[in-house]
Amino acid sequence: MKDNKFWLATALGAQLAFTSLAADNTDTNRDADIEALKQQINALSQKVETLENQRALDQQASTNTASGQIQELDQKVRILSRERELDQEAAAGAAKTQPKLAVGANGFIASSADSNFVFSLNGLIQVDSRTFFDDSAIKSNDGLLLRRMRPIFQGTLWRDFDFKFMPDFAPSTPTLFDAYGNYRYEPWLQLRAGKFKTPEGLEQLQDDVNIQFNERSLVTDLVPNRDVGLQLWGDIDGGVMSYAAGIFNGVGDARNSSNAAYENGVEFAGRLFTQPFKSSSLAALQGAGFGVAGTSQNGTSSATDLPNTTGGTLAGYTTDGQQQFFAYNPASGNTIVAAGQHWRLSPQASYYYGPASLFGEYAISDQDVRNSNTGVEADLHNTAWEITGGWMLTGENASFAGVTPLHPFNPQTGEWGAFQVVARYAALEVDPHAFPAFANPATSASEARAWSAGLNWYLNKNIRLDASFSHTTFTGGGGTGTIVPEIVTRQPENVFFTRIQLAF
Repeated sequence: MKDNKFWLATALGAQLAFTSLAADNTDTNRDADIEALKQQINALSQKVETLENQRALDQQASTNTASGQIQELDQKVRILSRERELDQEAAAGAAKTQPKLAVGANGFIASSADSNFVFSLNGLIQVDSRTFFDDSAIKSNDGLLLRRMRPIFQGTLWRDFDFKFMPDFAPSTPTLFDAYGNYRYEPWLQLRAGKFKTPEGLEQLQDDVNIQFNERSLVTDLVPNRDVGLQLWGDIDGGVMSYAAGIFNGVGDARNSSNAAYENGVEFAGRLFTQPFKSSSLAALQGAGFGVAGTSQNGTSSATDLPNTTGGTLAGYTTDGQQQFFAYNPASGNTIVAAGQHWRLSPQASYYYGPASLFGEYAISDQDVRNSNTGVEADLHNTAWEITGGWMLTGENASFAGVTPLHPFNPQTGEWGAFQVVARYAALEVDPHAFPAFANPATSASEARAWSAGLNWYLNKNIRLDASFSHTTFTGGGGTGTIVPEIVTRQPENVFFTRIQLAF
């Protein structure tokens, strides 16, 4: 339209110029010329108006066409978006019905889409070394050993039914450690049946993967290991209060059940443990806990009700280095058996705050025994106690359930995992009435005291390296013979441990 106006103005200018050049014509001619110019101007104006109208019509048509195309494209986009939403909904719906598989630091885990069925495959391998000092009379106690090699299969069936199956292939004969089912109505109300740990010793109840030293303390000599039984248990208010009460076949101190019933009377076991400040805002007190546990059994009547035979051929108690320092072996050579009542009591406490860890326990094992040859009987009251502390040098939070490094081992990025220093003191005293009718004072010690210190290196959540030293002294024993336990108690036990642990 601007071009049309330009040409109109040009034409008018030319006409005016022509008119000025003919100023000397007559008035009549001038009027005629003016009239003609007016007609031309009107004609040009009409043409301009026509052109402008046509241009407006063309623009409107173009706008209408573009608007239609935009609406058409917008409709297509809406359709495609909806189709994508439907595809996503269909994919999400299909995913809800598909099983899930996860592989990571927590092992191999498969579950149904609704998590009502869960299966987990885990494992634990511990390769140890033990190096003893100043014990030239004792042969073949140094060396490497496969301490534990355990595949662990556990999971959930029908949402509320849990199970665990854990054998150990490290002993010379494969041994079944855990095999149980558990009904979980609520966290505070659960029922477990099968073979599992008797609920007593605090350190014994800590998983093998998380213990702070290669071997548990002298206290663990006086508490049961695993047994076949039925247990009602639960955690109340997220662990503010935990309880367990069960009926078991009954086993001797530190023993693992042979999975066969051989008792005349069942063993009752119970435990109460509270962390009263766990849910409070007092961070320094949240990790404080204490409790008490115990067992009671009447009718014990066999050698298998006596302590484990670890470190020797007869029932007795062992050191940190797993050497026997006490045995039920009187000088007469008579056989000793359990006879009558056997009860245990174990007050216990723990404290965790940031990188600090501290726990301790006291154990009593009171057992009736009989010299099967002489018929002499006695009620022996054996006791032990320990206290263990640790500190995470790299700042991680310590816990009963283990340590997760803040910076897993990666030398390329200057990250070295987590380091923990640990220390422990423990003691075990045998009832004086055990001598001489039930144990030879010339061969067996009546007391052992041990201190230990170590450094644990957590490369990541799955790999750990440990090194520790333990020194144990004895009261009594140390005879001139060549049998256990007299050659063990002849001098203090000094042993250096190392461990490579792989767990997932």
